[in-house]
Amino acid sequence: MGMVKEFKEFAMKGNMLDLAVGIIIGGAFGKVVSSIVADVLMPPLGLLIGGLNFTDIKITLKEALVDAAGKTHPAVTLNLGNFIQSLVDFTIIAFAVFLLVKGINRMNRKAAENPAAPTFPTRQEELLSEIRDLLKKK
Repeated sequence: MGMVKEFKEFAMKGNMLDLAVGIIIGGAFGKVVSSIVADVLMPPLGLLIGGLNFTDIKITLKEALVDAAGKTHPAVTLNLGNFIQSLVDFTIIAFAVFLLVKGINRMNRKAAENPAAPTFPTRQEELLSEIRDLLKKK
């Protein structure tokens, strides 16, 4: 029973839950970006290039074959169009993460530049004030 309790404590830590939420949101964000690239950005780009559909860009390494028994062997291809779409997906996601990290770093930098002043004097400051006051009396 001790192992189950220990696992529950581990799984319910704040960082673990934050990580789980981040992974779920990241997966959904990746799907949205893939859809934007495949369905919104690439068709007009292909049209501008001359009616090219990027998913049709392939290099055929071996043609499809039908053997003597009538069994079809599919063609072996390098799907460069899908690779180009994946690169565009990656670039958009990487740029979004860069902007997020840049914003967080900017907030951390501002917090470090403006440290909160202590509201009460430290013990050292009190002692220095007493020494100053004693020296003024002489």
